[in-house]
Amino acid sequence: MAGLGSENDQKKTARSHGPHFDMNPQTPVLRISQLDALELDSALEQLVWTQFSLCFQNCRPGFLTPLEPELRVLLHLLLWRFTLYSNSATVGQSLLSLRYHSKFSLSPRYRPLSPRQKLGLAVLTAGPLWLQERSHRLLPYLGLSSQGSGSERESGLLHQGLRNALTLVAGIVKFTNLINFLVFLRNGRHPILAERITGAQTVFSKPNVAREVNYKFMNRELLWHGFAEFLIFLFPLINTKKLKATILSAVFGGESASGEGAREGQELWKECGLCGEWPTMPHTVGCQHVFCYYCIKSHSIADPYLTCPKCGAEAGQPKLVKLEVEMTDR
Repeated sequence: MAGLGSENDQKKTARSHGPHFDMNPQTPVLRISQLDALELDSALEQLVWTQFSLCFQNCRPGFLTPLEPELRVLLHLLLWRFTLYSNSATVGQSLLSLRYHSKFSLSPRYRPLSPRQKLGLAVLTAGPLWLQERSHRLLPYLGLSSQGSGSERESGLLHQGLRNALTLVAGIVKFTNLINFLVFLRNGRHPILAERITGAQTVFSKPNVAREVNYKFMNRELLWHGFAEFLIFLFPLINTKKLKATILSAVFGGESASGEGAREGQELWKECGLCGEWPTMPHTVGCQHVFCYYCIKSHSIADPYLTCPKCGAEAGQPKLVKLEVEMTDR
């Protein structure tokens, strides 16, 4: 019975990993595919965190802030348990037909990661992020509190030394990550330092897998981005005020002309053509409309090709309007 059970286990293992033993782990994987897998994993973690945060949206603001680093680590470990720990591949790698291969294996065939490698990959991925968030709070819990002025001085010096050491270590880690990324760009293996340390190498999960590119989607995106950049370049060159006045005069030209003709000339001088208020120090720019001095002056300085927003006439030099006020006896 024991022999039959072992044979069944071997058959299940061969059935689950059979196609992967036929591939060559030395087949190079595109660098962009490995980086895309990391981006997909990061987007998935952010999506899970967003959905988790929505569960507490009715609580007081900042309810999750004190425990946010620990909760993010727990969610990361939860995803790790059901993705990387189960089949040696993250969600992003599964979408791109990739998975991890144990580089420490001497066999030329595919070998999945050992549980120790998977655990080390999870710790080296989530641990530094948690330490970076909690480093400023870990120092008071290192048993450095004591009594006395001399001991407080020594404790302060020790705290400062630890902070400097942590800053130095963080700088060394960032520099090491940069060197590792440059090496990755050179040979196309291990885009992150944790993979290099644990011996996890990205390989294809299926033989002869080619990167499928949806050219229709790419063309649509390129066309839209090109059109958006063209609009961003074109809009500052268009005089929208003049265009608006031209369209309004073309559409409502007859009505506006008859309306203005029905009113007296002085009726047009009761409001500024820019701010709509009673004109302060009224000035004109060559048409029958008047403007506040500060309104027309500031707009003419900002726009050398200013036109009247009411009639679309080109604005000349502002000239003071002399009003004749007629006093009548009651």
